[in-house]
Amino acid sequence: MEKGKRETVAKYRRVVVKLSGRAIAGSAEFGFDSNALEHLAREIIAVRQSGVEVAIVVGGGNLFRGNQSDRWGIDRVEADNIGMLGTVINSLLLRGKLTALGEDNLRVMTAVPVPAVAEPYIRLRAVHLLEKGATVILACGNGQPFLTTDYPAVQRALELGADAVLAAKDGVDGVYDSDPKLNPNAERFSHLSYDEVISRGLRVMDQSAFILARDFGIPLHIFDIEQQGAMTAICRGEHRGTVITSSAPEDGVAGVDAAAMAGSAESVG
Repeated sequence: MEKGKRETVAKYRRVVVKLSGRAIAGSAEFGFDSNALEHLAREIIAVRQSGVEVAIVVGGGNLFRGNQSDRWGIDRVEADNIGMLGTVINSLLLRGKLTALGEDNLRVMTAVPVPAVAEPYIRLRAVHLLEKGATVILACGNGQPFLTTDYPAVQRALELGADAVLAAKDGVDGVYDSDPKLNPNAERFSHLSYDEVISRGLRVMDQSAFILARDFGIPLHIFDIEQQGAMTAICRGEHRGTVITSSAPEDGVAGVDAAAMAGSAESVG
């Protein structure tokens, strides 16, 4: 494909990708992994080449977690501020890798001003950049403590007029009825409604983020970022992982992805 031109074969026009810091760490619990970073960058490029406008909300858990403030003996607000700065580091690293792979229309926007390395998040400017074909990387959550990046991912999706939130998980390919890492017989749901997630007590993301998504009816796709091409397939309208929407499946119950069950233990590592 000629550089600068984008193929348009997608179901979604614009998406927000929720990318955890853990995905950047790869197999390690903390820090960075070069292979994992390159994989993430290539997956994002593939989505862009399918004609989809992409904003990315980046986490910072591979560097620092604000909810561990007690462990460090520091104030929670201070800890969350440190975590926000960690998302800036991850965002710059992702931008650097995307640039190295040939992408040249990239912007990092931060909810907390860091003018030496990024521009401030301004909603209308972010929308304009997306419309002009830029990949927009969003750091610092929404600039407020006591929140993970789940909530800002949904919030930014609503602010930017995105069609869906793609919540990339590391090593888990959807929502299960129990922890698949502990229960080899855990069943993965193909499609859930928001109300079913709540009634079943399933942990999809932070409750505040999930309630916001439910209240405004934005679809959530939960998928394994390690599966090559999964994000692009979702944007094309193919099914991957678990999709959560306002309505229940056509059969009226939560759809269990029976076809995937035979390999469920292997698929989640």
